[in-house]
Amino acid sequence: MVSDERALATWLAARDDDGLAATLAGRGIPASAAWHDFFDAAEALLDPASIDRALVKLPRTALAELARDAAITDDSVVRLALVDASGRPYAAVRERIAHLSSTRPAAFEPGLALSVPVPAAAAQSAAAAAERAFTTAGSLADVLFACAHAPFARTGSGTVSAAERKRLIDAGALGPADDVEDLLAAAEAAGLAAPQDRQWVVTPAGERWLEAPTAERWAVVAEGFRTSLPAGLQVEGGGLVDPASWPAAYPLDPEWPARAARLRRIGETWGLLGEDGTEFAWTASLREGDRADTSALEAYLPAEIDRVYLQADLTAISPGPLAPALDLRLRRIAVREARAQASTYRFTPASLGAGMTEGETAESIRSFLAGLSLTGMPQPLEYLIDSTAARHGLVRVRADHASGRTRVESSDPGLRETIAVDQALRPLGLLADGDGLVSRVARDAVYWTLADARYPVIALDDTGAPESVRRRSTEAAETEVPSPAVTYARLLGALRGGHGTEGEEGWLGRELEQAVRARSEIVVVVRMPDGSERTLTLEASGLGGGRLRGRDRAADIERTLPVSSIVSVRPL
Repeated sequence: MVSDERALATWLAARDDDGLAATLAGRGIPASAAWHDFFDAAEALLDPASIDRALVKLPRTALAELARDAAITDDSVVRLALVDASGRPYAAVRERIAHLSSTRPAAFEPGLALSVPVPAAAAQSAAAAAERAFTTAGSLADVLFACAHAPFARTGSGTVSAAERKRLIDAGALGPADDVEDLLAAAEAAGLAAPQDRQWVVTPAGERWLEAPTAERWAVVAEGFRTSLPAGLQVEGGGLVDPASWPAAYPLDPEWPARAARLRRIGETWGLLGEDGTEFAWTASLREGDRADTSALEAYLPAEIDRVYLQADLTAISPGPLAPALDLRLRRIAVREARAQASTYRFTPASLGAGMTEGETAESIRSFLAGLSLTGMPQPLEYLIDSTAARHGLVRVRADHASGRTRVESSDPGLRETIAVDQALRPLGLLADGDGLVSRVARDAVYWTLADARYPVIALDDTGAPESVRRRSTEAAETEVPSPAVTYARLLGALRGGHGTEGEEGWLGRELEQAVRARSEIVVVVRMPDGSERTLTLEASGLGGGRLRGRDRAADIERTLPVSSIVSVRPL
C-alpha cells in the first residue's frame, strides 16, 4: 500500500509550476523553505501544524464536506493538498479534523445560507443608503486626490500613519465618520490604489476613476467589492451568500469575525448592504452575480452640475455637486474650503502656481474658468492669474547630462542667491556654478524640493521646453504583482531537481537519506547475486557513491551495500 506521504509527493510532482505554486501559496509556505525534494514537501504539508493552518482558511461548507470523510470535489480543498487523488482526506488530515471536531463540533456543521430572496428596502432606507454612497464616493475621491499628489506613508502593520491621517483631516478630506482604512480597502479591491513598499499610491485606474461621474465611480467600487470577497461568501456564478450568515463563514479563523464585520461595514457605507437586512434595487443583480444597476441608484443621487459662480473675492461657489471631472480640474488650481453639495473654492497664488506646476498655463486656466463660470471672469481673478503666471517659472530645473548633475537656474540673481542659502534646501547640496547652481540629486527630486519650499519652479526637458513632472510613481503601481510561480521559482527548481517520484528508486533514496540523517535502525531487503533476497537489520551511518553504509547489529560488523541491490527498506 502506498503511504500518504508518497502519494502526496507524487501528486505534487505531477502539478505544473503554476498549480504547484498556487498550492504552496495557499498553504502559506515561505518561498525560502529549505526543501530538497517532493518528499520533503509532502512531509511538511502533512505536519499537523501545517494542516491546522490550512483548515483555518477553509469556509464552513468545505469543513463540513471534509468531516463527512467522503470523496471531496471542492477545488479549494483539492488545491490545498488535503485530499488524495481519489478525493479522500489523508490520514493526517482526518486525525486533525477528528480532534478539532471534538473540541469545536459546530465548526464542521453545514448551515451557511446560500443566496436567498431578500426583502426590498423601503424608499426612505434606499434614499439614506444612496446618500451614504454619494458621501463615501466623495470621501474616497478626496483621499485619492491627496494620495495622488503625495503618496501616503504606511506603518509596519500596513496602516496609514498618524501624520497622514492628520494631513487628511486638516485638508478636509476626512470627515468625523470616515475611516481611511476602510476607504483604502475599497479602493484596493477595485484596483484604484495599491500598497507599494511603505506607501499607498494611486493607480492609473484610480486617476481615471477620479474623473468619472459618481454613478460610474460607485459601480467600479461595487464590482471590486463583490469580486474581492472571500470564496466562502460567494456562490457559483459570482453571487453572494446571505449577508446575515457572513460572521459564521469561517468558523475556525479567530480573525474572521473582525474581518467579516469590516466587510459588512464597508458594504453598508457604499450602499451595497442594508443595515436592516433589506436589499436595494441597485444591488439585487449584484447579489445574484450580475453587474450592479446604476440606473436604479442614479434616481436617488443629486444631479451633478457643470457651472460655478466666480466672485470678486477670489472664490468660486458651486450651487450643487460639481461634476467630478470639473471638480478635479478646479481643485488643481484652487483650494476647496468647504465640501458639501454646495462647495466653495478659493484661488490663491500658491494654488494657481501648483496648477501651473502640473502643466496649466495662464491661457488654459482662463479658458477653463470662462467655460465654467456663470458670472464671467472677475477682474481680481484675472490679475491674480497674470501675476502668478509672470512669476511662475523664474526658477528652472534641468538635467545636465554632460556633468551628470542637476542644474538650477534663474534670471533673478536675488532669488538665485536666496535658494543658495536656504537652509531647507541643504539636503540638495547646491553649489554655485557660473550663473546657476548644481546638485548631485536627481532633477525630479530637486524640482519637488523647490516646489514644496514654495519657489516658482518649472522643470525643463532635454530640449529646454517646460515639462510637467509628476510626484507619484503610478508606473510602479501599475506593474503586475509577481505570480506565485515567479515567487516560488527557486523552491520549485529545488523540488524538481531532487529525488524523482516515479517508481521505487526515488522513494527508496528518500527513505535511505532519512535513515542516515537520523542514524536510525532499518530493515533492508537485499537482492543477492544469485537472485535470492536477504534481510538485514542495520544502523544506517552513511550514503554516497551509490552505496549504503551501516552497522549490522546481528553480526556486529560494518556493511556496505550497493543501493542498486536494495529491494526495500523500512524502519525497525
